Amino acid sequence: MKPDHAPLTSGTVDGTAFSVYGAGEPLVLVHGVGMGKEIWMPQIAAFSRDYQVIVYDMLGHGGSALPAADVTLRDYADQLAGLLNHLGMTAANVVGHSMGALVALEFALAYPQRVLRVAALNAVFMRTAAQRAAVLERAAALAHTGVSATVDSTLDRWFGQPVPAELEQSASMVKHFLNTVNPQGYARTYQLFASSDAVHAEGLPSLAMPALFMTGECDPNSSPEMSRAMAALAPQGQLDIVAAERHMMNVTAPDRVNRRLRIFLETTRVGMTDGHSQE
Repeated sequence: MKPDHAPLTSGTVDGTAFSVYGAGEPLVLVHGVGMGKEIWMPQIAAFSRDYQVIVYDMLGHGGSALPAADVTLRDYADQLAGLLNHLGMTAANVVGHSMGALVALEFALAYPQRVLRVAALNAVFMRTAAQRAAVLERAAALAHTGVSATVDSTLDRWFGQPVPAELEQSASMVKHFLNTVNPQGYARTYQLFASSDAVHAEGLPSLAMPALFMTGECDPNSSPEMSRAMAALAPQGQLDIVAAERHMMNVTAPDRVNRRLRIFLETTRVGMTDGHSQE
């Protein structure tokens, strides 16, 4: 799926590759580990009609610079702050997926005056001991064997095995991202992702804006229980579980995800800041 028109502007600033589509209230979309800004095409197409949609490659991905070996989550938040400064935007809605959800929440906590609303899609939070051991094992495998050795297992987790026929196109697109990502950037970012599930436990109760926590009913590693716990901690938290979906729901169920995001953005604009839904 492609947006209705070419980006208003695109380029690279201070090592960050970005594109801007449409006009209206700013809406930033932050992708997950191993992906890139083009993974948001279904959302760009849906929202650029009435929002100014900003997408960018996080550090170590796509056209953006490599992160330092000791990169922190704050570095990823500062990357977004620098991009908004370049674009002359004082505040924006920020939506992140997976690792991008951690970045979105970090940005909202570090720069609360710059966030109108925040949405964390398929976020991780307070993994169990077994979940933590599994993700750290995957991070170690990346460091030792490289991305190519982990692609098939990643697709199995995200899409199932065999991949359902109706999801083959989405799986092929995701596989392309994983096969072309910078190996070092991916490994460094994944290592941070693997060790950051508890980083916002103390900060979420001070989250100062409407916050949506949405995940797929069948996502075992970014589970409904995780999103439920985060929504309960955030003062203006909302919970939304997308029935029968897994980790890559923004591309496997874009119409449902987009509709739910739009409801969140529009209802919180008029002050309705609580609620739970499940389809």
